[in-house]
Amino acid sequence: MSFWEGRATARVATAGLTAGLLVLAGLALWSSVSAQATTAHVRQINDSSERWSRVMQHINISDNALRDLQVARTPQTIDPLRNSIGSARGDLEWLRASGQPDDITEATRLLPLYDQTADMLRKVVAGGDTLQAGQANLAHSSLRRQIASTLSSKRLEVTEYLRAADERNSQLRVAQIIAFVLDAFLVALFGMVLLGHRRKILRQAAKNEHEAHHDALTGLANRTLLARRMETAVAKACKKNEPLALLIVDLDRFKEVNDSLGHHSGDLLLRQVANRLSWAVRDTDLVARLGGDEFAVLLPGVGSADNARMVAEKILSALAMPVTLEGLELEIAGSVGVALCPADSIDGHELLRHADIAMYAAKREKSGVAVYDARLHERGASQLTAVTELRHAIDRGELFLHYQPKALANTGAVCGVEALARWQHPTRGLVRPDEFIPIAEENGLIEPLTRYVIDAALRQCRAWSDAGWEVPVSVNVGAACLLHTEFPGDVADLIKRHGLPARLLTLEITESAIISDPDRAVDVLRGLTELGVRLSIDDFGTGYSSISYLRSMRVHEMKLDRSFVTHMCTDAGDSAIVHALVALARNFGLQAVAEGVEDQDTWTALAEAGCDVVQGYFLSEPLPAEEIVAWLGDRAAAHA
Repeated sequence: MSFWEGRATARVATAGLTAGLLVLAGLALWSSVSAQATTAHVRQINDSSERWSRVMQHINISDNALRDLQVARTPQTIDPLRNSIGSARGDLEWLRASGQPDDITEATRLLPLYDQTADMLRKVVAGGDTLQAGQANLAHSSLRRQIASTLSSKRLEVTEYLRAADERNSQLRVAQIIAFVLDAFLVALFGMVLLGHRRKILRQAAKNEHEAHHDALTGLANRTLLARRMETAVAKACKKNEPLALLIVDLDRFKEVNDSLGHHSGDLLLRQVANRLSWAVRDTDLVARLGGDEFAVLLPGVGSADNARMVAEKILSALAMPVTLEGLELEIAGSVGVALCPADSIDGHELLRHADIAMYAAKREKSGVAVYDARLHERGASQLTAVTELRHAIDRGELFLHYQPKALANTGAVCGVEALARWQHPTRGLVRPDEFIPIAEENGLIEPLTRYVIDAALRQCRAWSDAGWEVPVSVNVGAACLLHTEFPGDVADLIKRHGLPARLLTLEITESAIISDPDRAVDVLRGLTELGVRLSIDDFGTGYSSISYLRSMRVHEMKLDRSFVTHMCTDAGDSAIVHALVALARNFGLQAVAEGVEDQDTWTALAEAGCDVVQGYFLSEPLPAEEIVAWLGDRAAAHA
C-alpha cells in the first residue's frame, strides 16, 4: 500500500468510525428518551386508571350503602350513604382537568350524570323516596358500566402501548447491535491503519537513522557514526589498555578518473573501493567514508602499530587489484595514514587529525603507509605555514625572478633567457624552488604562481625592449594550467598589457602535464599556439612517452633533460640518448634545447650532435634582471 493509499484508508476509517460512534450515541440517546417517554406515558395512564378505579370504588360504596338503606332505614345505613354522596367528584374533576384527552372527554360527559345521581341520593337520604332510590340504582349501574368500559380501554391502551414500545425497543436494540458491530469493524480497521502507520513511522525513523549515520553512495558509516563509535572505542581502549588504531585511506589520482571518465565512473570506483575495504578488515572493525575519495578504518583491539601496519598493507593490496569500470580496466593505488590510541592521542578528533597527517606524509613520500609521530606533525604544521606564507608572497608580489641565458650551440650567440622564480623569505632567507614549487603544486597555488611569473617576465622583457635589447623569455607552466581552457585568454591579456610580440614568450610544459588529460591539454596548447606563443616540451624523455602527441601539438622546441646531458661525454648510454632525442626533434621539425651544460666538451659534443640551443652554468648561472643587460653587453663584446 502506497503512502497516499494509506492516508486515504486512514481518512475513510476515521470518518466511518466517527459516524458510527455518532450513530451509536444517537441510538443510545433515542433509546433513553423513548424509555423516558414510555415511562411517563404509562405513568399518566396508570394515574388515570387509578382515578377511574377510585371513582368506581366510590360509586360501588354509594351503591352498596343505597342497597343497605333500601333494606332497612336506620342511622347506621343512612350515614354511610350520606358520607359517600359526591365522594367521587374530586377524582372526576381531576380527570377533567389533568387527565389525557379521552379522560377529559369522558369525565366531562360523566360529571353531570354523577351530579344528578348525587342529587338523587341526597333526596333519598332526606325523604326516603323509593322511586328516587330506584333511579339512583339505575344511574349507578350506568356509571359503573361506563367507568368499567373506560378502565377496560385504559388497560387495553396500556397493553397496546407497551407492546408498541417493546417493538420499538427491539428495533432499537437491533440497530444498536448493527451499529456496535460496524463500529467494532471500524475500530479494528482504524487500529490496523494506526498499526500500519506506526510501522511506517518506525521504518522511516530507522531509515532516517541509517541515512544520518551512513554514506548515501557507498552505504558505509559516515563521519558522524565514526565519531560516535570512536568515542566509545577510545574510552574502552583507555579503560582496558587495549590499543586501537585509526587508519585514513586516500586514493591516488582519483581526480583523473573523475575528469577523464566522468563522475558516474568515479562513483562506481568509490563503491568498489568501499567493498574492498570492508572485505579487507574484520567484522568488528568499522569502515567509514569521510568524503570524496577519503576513507577511515577503525581497528579496536589492534594490539600494536605493527598489526595496524599489516592491516594497512592488506588494504593497499586489496586496492591494487585491477578495477573494471564500464569495460575499462584501471589500476588504482592509495595512501594510508595510521594513528594509535592511547599512544598518539586519547581524543577522537585529535586521533583523526594525526591519522590524516600520517596519510599526507605517506602520499608525499610515496611510501604507501605511514605511522604518525610527532615529527610528522611538526612538518605538517610547517608545510601549512609555508602554504599560507607562499600565498601571501604571491599576493603581495614578494617573489622575484632570476634569468638564465640560452645560446645557439653553433655560434654561441645569446637567443633568450629562462625565467626562474625565487622566494626571499623574511625569516628563512632564500627558499629554493624545489622547496616551494611542490608546495604550490600540491595546494592549488601553481596557477596563480605561473601567472605571477609570466606577468613579471613579460614586464622585464618590456623593460629590456625599451632599453634596446630584444630578449625572448621562457617560463615554466604548471600542469594544472593546462586543465583550464581560460588559460590562453589569461596569457593573451598579459601579452597585450605589456605590448610585446607573442613570439618573445616561450612556455615550457612537462610531459606529465600533457599525459594527465591529453585532450584538454591539446586544446589549451592549440589556443596558446594560435596566440603566437612558442611552446617547449620540458625535460623530454624523463616522463611518460609523449611522442604520439608531437604530431597533434604544434610544439616549437624539445628540451633535453640535464640528467642525460651532464654526463653524455663520459657515459655512452647518455650520449646515445641525447643523439636519439636530437634526431627525433629534427625529424619533427623541432628546435632541440639542451640544459645542464657545465663544460666546453659537453657544448662541443652537443653542437656536433646537431643540438640547436644550449643552457647551463658553463654559459651563465641564473642572474638578477638588473645584471642581465650588463652580461649581454659583455657577451656581445666577447662574441664579437
